[in-house]
Amino acid sequence: MNREETQLRLIVLVNAAAGTFERVGADAVRDTLTAAFEGRAASASISFVASDDLRRVAQDSVARARRDGFDGVVVGGGDGTIRAVAGALVGTDLPLGVLPLGTLNHFARDLGLPLALDDAVAVICGGKTRAIDVGDVNGEIFINNSGIGLYPFLVLDRDRRRVRLRLTKWTAMLLAVLRLWRRFPLRRLVIAVEGRAEPFRTPIVFVGNNEYGLSFSAFGKRERLDAGTLWICVSKARRPAALLWVAIRAAFGFVDRDRGLDVAQAASAEIRSRARKLLVALDGEIEIMRPPLRYRIRPGALRVFVTAPPA
Repeated sequence: MNREETQLRLIVLVNAAAGTFERVGADAVRDTLTAAFEGRAASASISFVASDDLRRVAQDSVARARRDGFDGVVVGGGDGTIRAVAGALVGTDLPLGVLPLGTLNHFARDLGLPLALDDAVAVICGGKTRAIDVGDVNGEIFINNSGIGLYPFLVLDRDRRRVRLRLTKWTAMLLAVLRLWRRFPLRRLVIAVEGRAEPFRTPIVFVGNNEYGLSFSAFGKRERLDAGTLWICVSKARRPAALLWVAIRAAFGFVDRDRGLDVAQAASAEIRSRARKLLVALDGEIEIMRPPLRYRIRPGALRVFVTAPPA
């Protein structure tokens, strides 16, 4: 879809607890957002939504947008917030607009979107869209990645400390890392990729929506979000120091994949466990799921507003 010099009708959902609000305040974000859309003659129905209500409101908004002829649904927040709204849009022809109001904004960065709020609005009002992939595990979608093992425990521990001790996100995360450094639980899993099943005793499994870079210049980034593949990365480290060493080597492009990591790309994968339930991270949000975990890529399932290519 390309709409130039044409007014867009948009539904805009903003997470009232987005990370940006902690830095600049909700009123400032509201004023900037309203002025940005009005300045580009876009008709935007803006709602600030509590985190717990996002899924329900997103589903209702998508139904309303399709019924009343809106041109897209815009979400403001971090990657977990974007995932909640993207899940309601997957499989429809309605595009998703992204206002990166989170702390890290991995999804926006990998899409090449601007992080400044006014610039992000300009991209949406430019009307250029393209289809990208999403990952799916047992019916739950993810836009960035999914993790099993250490990472879900870190997130839960971090969030408990933030609530109980009123710490900043980074301070709480540091304390959570120190705790897991002492405990360092390992998971016994069987991972099946393209018909080949292999047992692992691992601290962490990482499943990306498309390939993540391991070189120094591209570490933790994705060059493409439309290659139609999952990126499955399994750590073989048995001790905290070994995991840290693998991470350091990977960050500098020296990782020995045969010894430190097992990496594969495929359209689908299955993760089995004797445990009745597993904690699973999906774009930084934690779900409790029953194994087996059946992962698959959904090519081109989500349409997003993107920056127009240079003329």
